[in-house]
Amino acid sequence: MNEDLKVNLSGLPRDYLDASAPENISAAVPSQGPVVESEPELVVNPWDIVLCSSGTLICCENAIVVLIIFHSPNLRAPMFLLIGSLALADLLAGLGLTINFVFAYLLQSEATKLVTIGLIVASFSASVCSLLAITVDRYLSLYYALTYHSERTVTFTYVMLVMLWGTSICLGLLPVMGWNCLRDESTCSVVRPLTKNNAAILSISFLFMFALMLQLYIQICKIVMRHAHQIALQHHFLATSHYVTTRKGVSTLALILGTFAACWMPFTLYSLIADYTYPSIYTYATLLPATYNSIINPVIYAFRNQEIQKALCLICCGCIPSTLSQRARSPSDV
Repeated sequence: MNEDLKVNLSGLPRDYLDASAPENISAAVPSQGPVVESEPELVVNPWDIVLCSSGTLICCENAIVVLIIFHSPNLRAPMFLLIGSLALADLLAGLGLTINFVFAYLLQSEATKLVTIGLIVASFSASVCSLLAITVDRYLSLYYALTYHSERTVTFTYVMLVMLWGTSICLGLLPVMGWNCLRDESTCSVVRPLTKNNAAILSISFLFMFALMLQLYIQICKIVMRHAHQIALQHHFLATSHYVTTRKGVSTLALILGTFAACWMPFTLYSLIADYTYPSIYTYATLLPATYNSIINPVIYAFRNQEIQKALCLICCGCIPSTLSQRARSPSDV
């Protein structure tokens, strides 16, 4: 037993140890002086470093948004609650990426793998669901413009938040509760320990939500164009006003959906067609752009909002720059 322990710690290959006789191994080790056993070097995957750096940036960016909304009592409208939900989900996603790096190289165990993958799945699911909820809120603010600011809208917003976070937490708990491939590697997806079926469900759900977002934003664009046309007719400047508003709406639509699709679509499609036998470099190459969506979200949904800009200026310097418009940005803005 003691001989085997020494051999295992020496770092020699197992097949070499099996082929050698005990006396030969003893002879190979010098008898004089203690034997210094070399520890295996810790090799860090550069892709993991990039993912950890991305996670750190995500945490810093979205923590600012969460603090602004939490610190400002006037940012309690349904729109800001949903933006806060998006920022919180992205913050947890960045935290999950960072913790995953630490656990992967410093604290390796099945439990830590399941906890980190559960956190990452739940947070990214909440992020995508929050994006869908923001789209629904924007559509309702235009379609039901007269009744949007009623108590019913606030109640509906809280219902959406409870549903999206409840669903996301359930998805994150699936690997922890046993739906994983740690006992049967043949069922693994491109992201271990998620099973192939689990990854397929997540991918199909994403495609469904993207299609729904696309349809809602098309309807939003139509409503904005119709409103711009009616306002232009009333003020007798049809050509210029209608063109500018339409161009702004279409460009914003393209920015939102284009960014979302470019970040998530490669990993979604790859998860559907690939499994654990594919080279890991493809997984990293498609997963990394998906994390960039959590970096871009605060810029698109938070920092472009005038109310959040004012709150940020008040927190940082105690004043509001004169360059910021005094008109609050409406929730109906595309």
